[in-house]
Amino acid sequence: MTVKQDLQKALASAEAALGNYDTFAQSTQDQSAKQMFQQMSQDMRRHCQMLRDRLDYLEETTQ
Repeated sequence: MTVKQDLQKALASAEAALGNYDTFAQSTQDQSAKQMFQQMSQDMRRHCQMLRDRLDYLEETTQ
């Protein structure tokens, strides 16, 4: 597996986790848990963006 493929796989996993965190935040009535999942979601959005940026960089340099 190439680095690009590894990053694509990591991004897909991170996006899946992001979706789960968003769902958990919306589903719970516990305000403490809601806040925790919202924070985790924000963190994961940053992680996804970093992975996307790296993939974009790799695509630019391999063309």
